[in-house]
Amino acid sequence: MTLTNADIAELTDLRRELHRHPEVSGEEVRTADRIRAALNPLSPDQVITGLGGHGLAAVFDGAGCGPTVLFRCELDALPILETGMSPHRSTIAGKGHLCGHDGHMAILTGLARLLSRQRPKRGRVVLLFQPAEETGEGAKAILEDAKFETIAPDFAFSLHNMPGVPFGQVSLAPGPVNCASRGLSLTLTGATAHASQPETGISPMTALCELMPRLTALGHGKTSDPDFALVTITHARMGEPAFGITPGEATLFATLRTLTDDRMTALCETAHALIDTVSAENRLSVTHDYHDIFAHCENHPEATGILSAALDRLGIPHNDTGLPWRPSEDFGRYGQSAKAAMLFLGAGTDTPDLHNPDYDFPDDLIPVGARIFETVTRDILG
Repeated sequence: MTLTNADIAELTDLRRELHRHPEVSGEEVRTADRIRAALNPLSPDQVITGLGGHGLAAVFDGAGCGPTVLFRCELDALPILETGMSPHRSTIAGKGHLCGHDGHMAILTGLARLLSRQRPKRGRVVLLFQPAEETGEGAKAILEDAKFETIAPDFAFSLHNMPGVPFGQVSLAPGPVNCASRGLSLTLTGATAHASQPETGISPMTALCELMPRLTALGHGKTSDPDFALVTITHARMGEPAFGITPGEATLFATLRTLTDDRMTALCETAHALIDTVSAENRLSVTHDYHDIFAHCENHPEATGILSAALDRLGIPHNDTGLPWRPSEDFGRYGQSAKAAMLFLGAGTDTPDLHNPDYDFPDDLIPVGARIFETVTRDILG
């Protein structure tokens, strides 16, 4: 089955409506309502709301017994001011769908249309619209929600649009495809002093200036290297904006990134040892915390093979271009209990990068993504 021209026009309108009204992680109330309204006429056999926060899942049952196949997309936008000038640009100041999650939602809604016209022969399909992907909290909350136990999948699939890959082509490979990452925040505490007597205080200036390049230097290797690591300094602040006070406190943010979870554990240990040493040398106390924790995303060989076979059947070119991908994805958590795989759908070589203020999901990818997922559904469930 394929989407009709009327389907594609309506799904494009939905995507652009979602784009106009972005909601960031944890705030996706109206987005979930819009998706629920789009699904209602399609008569899914079950709709679960309030899943892991504002998430929802639509279930389409087959006639006979069989596996549960889950397809996941994301509800959330980004806290970034959109600078694009399209007629459907964001109407919410400082927020924008600049990662393409609006397009992913349209793709799954398109799949729902196809399933409403022809249920699978067996098993069931779960269409999961997940909240809070951008913070890494959404998948964790979904998996910890008791309601998810009733729809726990045997297979889980997802896609992400990928600028830089030719339009409509796919990057796909087994094994690690998205890096693990986490935000490290640390506070260095000494003692303030009068600016005329800095020797009477304990300033974090030297430690802060030393830690930024030394933490960055912990990164090395290419993304495909099992020992790959990257440390990016994202924020630094020292003292108060005043001329009469030497600083007594400093804050530093860094993002740690590795190919695998095991490598992340080792990187954290090394970073902590460095921070403790530099702090002690400068007579500072230090506290730290982690934020936006993402496990690495690994494609299961069998699930990857199913995607590959579907792409071959559709005549869609695919290879491992750009993989493993540096950005993180919380979809990897579903692979802890299901055979999971994610594909990366080319958005074109001349488009802005993801999270850029002028990024806009290409509408013509909507029928491509829906067709891929519908083929996967029929291959597994008939």
